[in-house]
Amino acid sequence: MEYASQLARGHSLSAPETLAPVFIAGSSPAARQRALALVEAAGLRTPGAVSIGDALERLDQQARASAVWVELDQDEGAALDALLDTIDRRAGTLWPAIVSASPGLIDSVVARIGAGRVELLIDEGDDAARVAALAMALTPLNAGARNGGATSSGARLSDVATDNSAARLRQLTDEVGRIAATLARLSGGPAALPPIALTVPRIQANDPPPEIAPETVRTVIRARRLRARFFDEELFADPAWDMLLDLTQAEIAQVRVPVSSLCIAAAVPATTALRWIKTLTDNGLLMRRADPHDGRRVFVEMAPTTSIAMKRYFAEVGRVAGI
Repeated sequence: MEYASQLARGHSLSAPETLAPVFIAGSSPAARQRALALVEAAGLRTPGAVSIGDALERLDQQARASAVWVELDQDEGAALDALLDTIDRRAGTLWPAIVSASPGLIDSVVARIGAGRVELLIDEGDDAARVAALAMALTPLNAGARNGGATSSGARLSDVATDNSAARLRQLTDEVGRIAATLARLSGGPAALPPIALTVPRIQANDPPPEIAPETVRTVIRARRLRARFFDEELFADPAWDMLLDLTQAEIAQVRVPVSSLCIAAAVPATTALRWIKTLTDNGLLMRRADPHDGRRVFVEMAPTTSIAMKRYFAEVGRVAGI
C-alpha cells in the first residue's frame, strides 16, 4: 500500500483531515478489508466498512462523504441492485463513487450503472489502478478544500468522467499501469481526447448498405488474432476496433452481445474495455439495450450509422483484398 501514500502526496492530498470520510461497502469481509486497507493507507478517514445489505441505510445516515467505494467479490442479489441504483442516481451530485468488482459481476453491475458518473474497476489487482481511481474521485473535492471551502453536499461536483485531470489520470493508468508513471506525468499529461466523430456518407433510398458475408468478417478477425503468434498482443491493442468487429459479426449472425462478452472481444483489461464502451456510447457509435428477460443484463449494439459504416468498410475491403 505504499502506492497509496505516494499518490496521496503526489496528488496534493496534503490535508486529508479536511475531507469528509470515505464511505465503504463490501460484499464479504475480505472485500471490505481490501477497500479499508487502500483508503487508510492513503491517509483518508473512514467510519469503517459495512455490508451490502446494510449499506443503503448507513449511507443515508452518514451526513457527508468525500467518496463512496463499493468492493464486490460476490453477488448480493436484490440488495446489491438497490445499492447500485442509488449510487447511479446520486454519484456526481452528492459524492463521487467507485465500484470495484470481479469479472463475473460485469453484467449485473453495468446493468445498474448507466449514467457514466461512476468509476468502474474490474479485477484490478494492481494497487496503482485502484489508487488512481481514488485520486480521480477526490480531485474536485481536494481542489475545493485547497480553495478554502469544502464542496457542499447539495452542490454539483465536477463530473469525474469529464474532468480533464481525471481523464489524464485514467489514460495514464490504462497505458502505464504503474503508479510511478502516473505520479510523474500527473501535472503534464495529455489533455482529454476530443469527442469521436463518425462520418457516414448520406444514405440514398436506392443505395442500401451492402450485404456482408459472415466469412468476410471472420477472416479479418482471424487475421488480427494471428498477429499475436508473432508479436506481443499489447503492441496492437485497439479495443474500439476489436469491439466494432465483434459487434459487426454478431449483427450479421443476429446474435445479441452482453457487456461482458464485448469486454472479452476488446482484448484489453475489462476496466479499460468498459471505458471504451462508455466513450463509444457517449459519442453515439454504440447503443445500450436492456435485456427484456433479465433486468441484470445489458446488451450493446452498433448505432445504425455505425452499422452502415462497417458494412461499407467491409465491402471495400472485400473488393481490395479479394476476400
